[in-house]
Amino acid sequence: MVAIGILAVRLVVGLLFAGHGVQKLFGWFGGYGPKGTGGWMESVGIKPGVLMAVLAGLMELFGGALLAAGLFTPAAAALIVLTMLGAIKVHAKNGLWVASNGMEYPLVLIAVAVGVALAGPGSYSLDALLF
Repeated sequence: MVAIGILAVRLVVGLLFAGHGVQKLFGWFGGYGPKGTGGWMESVGIKPGVLMAVLAGLMELFGGALLAAGLFTPAAAALIVLTMLGAIKVHAKNGLWVASNGMEYPLVLIAVAVGVALAGPGSYSLDALLF
């Protein structure tokens, strides 16, 4: 049952995280693509905006996809943690709670990524199959 629980967490968090990546990279799922996301990033002091949007999108896409697949799980978690540390930098000025656009959600994603990396991806993962 633990393996199924870890699989559920990996799939939901990983696929949603990858979805955020394709929002930034391609404008899919209501995203703004590199130009729109880059413009917002520049407005909050992250420069150069378009380059940083593409890098963040790539980290989200690959980190999320790897986590969902349970492949190279520590590397997937590292990509998620690094991306969310950047999000915390942006949202920290708003406090903790997501209702105030705070850093609550990035902290939760860091906890999930670190927890899965420490617990392992479970037996229903590509890591278990390959290694």
